[in-house]
Amino acid sequence: MVPLRAFTEHPASVGESYLEHLARATCFGTRMMFAGLACLVHGLLPFLFVKTGSRTISELNERMSVHRRVAGLPIAGDSRLPL
Repeated sequence: MVPLRAFTEHPASVGESYLEHLARATCFGTRMMFAGLACLVHGLLPFLFVKTGSRTISELNERMSVHRRVAGLPIAGDSRLPL
């Protein structure tokens, strides 16, 4: 069962199943891609998407921090104290 650990070890370290982690990571990744595109457009047309990138980063960080606090688990390999 060692190969299975590659898929379950990290999700378990943040208090999620593999499928929960897949869904959360997909959601985060999609939001980051759209925010990145908005930042590229903002670079060309500075009057568009003025706060989209920074707002997205703040929202995703808040969601991750709240989730981590609820789970009560530090991220694996993180030497800082849990939030």
